[in-house]
Amino acid sequence: MARYELSKAAGHDFENIFDLGINRFGLDQALKYQNGMKRRFDEIAKQPKLYTAVDHIRGGYRRSMYASHSIYFRIEPKHVLIVRILGQQDTAAAFDQSE
Repeated sequence: MARYELSKAAGHDFENIFDLGINRFGLDQALKYQNGMKRRFDEIAKQPKLYTAVDHIRGGYRRSMYASHSIYFRIEPKHVLIVRILGQQDTAAAFDQSE
């Protein structure tokens, strides 16, 4: 498989995390965190079943933790879809907003 895509909501999450990182920790640290998260996306795409199923949150979804963020994704026929990237947000509310 080894391919991933970000949903529109996950793309916004990713951008917001970067912007917040710049404001709180500076550009260098924000870039480091962003690059680390991209590496995690690649790892998820290579071995998606390695990560925990979270059917209690959404059927067919899995989760990978990266530092203080939860990466929620689902396995599609030709790629992994990163659905949301959440920190301390209310998970149920975040998923309701993204659909």
